[in-house]
Amino acid sequence: MYEDLPDSAVQAPTPAHTTTTVERGSFCLARCTCGWSGPARRSRDRARTDAQHHSAMPGGRGASGR
Repeated sequence: MYEDLPDSAVQAPTPAHTTTTVERGSFCLARCTCGWSGPARRSRDRARTDAQHHSAMPGGRGASGR
């Protein structure tokens, strides 16, 4: 009557943080699917670094702490 489910079906995986960079005029900022956004930067490289830091932080708080 009852079916045993494998552990993977019982424990839902934590959603991954998917980050992108967005350009607004001469500024670039990092954004994440969790709602986080980094500070506006003139350097695209710095915005990408913000995104990498956000993804690497436990809980995904990242560079600006938002």
